[in-house]
Amino acid sequence: MQNLIFKNIFSIPIITGFFLISAINLSAQSNLINRIEQQKKDSVARNQLEKSVERYQDRDNKKDTLDEDFDDDLMESHPADDLYNSIWTRERLNPYQTPPSALPDSIYIDCSEFAFPLSETSINSRFGPRWHRMHYGTDLKLQVGDSVRAVFSGKVRIVDYEPHGYGNYIVIRHNNGLESVYGHLSRVLVTENQEIKAGELIAYGGSTGRSTGPHLHLEFRYMGNAFDTEHLVNYANRLILDDILLITKDKMFRYQVQAKNIGSQPRSKYYTVRRGDTISKIAARNGVSVRTITKLNKISATAKLKTGQRLKIR
Repeated sequence: MQNLIFKNIFSIPIITGFFLISAINLSAQSNLINRIEQQKKDSVARNQLEKSVERYQDRDNKKDTLDEDFDDDLMESHPADDLYNSIWTRERLNPYQTPPSALPDSIYIDCSEFAFPLSETSINSRFGPRWHRMHYGTDLKLQVGDSVRAVFSGKVRIVDYEPHGYGNYIVIRHNNGLESVYGHLSRVLVTENQEIKAGELIAYGGSTGRSTGPHLHLEFRYMGNAFDTEHLVNYANRLILDDILLITKDKMFRYQVQAKNIGSQPRSKYYTVRRGDTISKIAARNGVSVRTITKLNKISATAKLKTGQRLKIR
């Protein structure tokens, strides 16, 4: 009996030790499994990180390459070349046939190198409707022989003479995408396809073509569409309003709707007074009232008329 008790007492530590060792082994095994899993996760995370870094570096290298190519393109050719799809002709002022509706809503133009075309001037006539037709430029006062200079750097596209319009005129396509027109010149100093710098002397002012006196007719155009030069130039101080010109369709080209309506409006009608005419006879002959004639010509109904006098009757 005593031997049995002794054996049982002796076996308790052994059993306890066994379970303790087993527990330690299980714990160690569990820790080992956890470490292996963590290492796997770390390995996956490290691989993902390395791939992300590689992708970023590839993207960065591609970006640098594109930037270098872009800079090279700017140095080798004019930005305007792509804009105008290589259309280069002297035959027409506007060969592009691109309506404002086809343009982007907003366009930014670098105008930082602007040079005023005249040494000093004042405005004779502004952009807009005039004499039942659209006046697409700004008329600047000058004396015959005054120097006319290019407003931006670029290349001369047209040098021509138009007897019933611009007279002697020049069209320059500028590197920033604009085109400028200089009309009624007395003498042209440049040739077609000639490279021009901003501020370079290109002509002398005059009064050729359809002109009522010496002046420079100046136009700015984008893709063939004229816009008011006063969107860009402050004529009071002969400077640009801003280094960057923002062209918007609604602001710059709204006039084209107005221009279409100009042609549909009835034109003024005049009558040349003949011997024996009176205001009442003229009114009856032309189907208008006496009051209309007196109001249009700022005369009284009893005013004496002279043979050959012109009266506005409509």
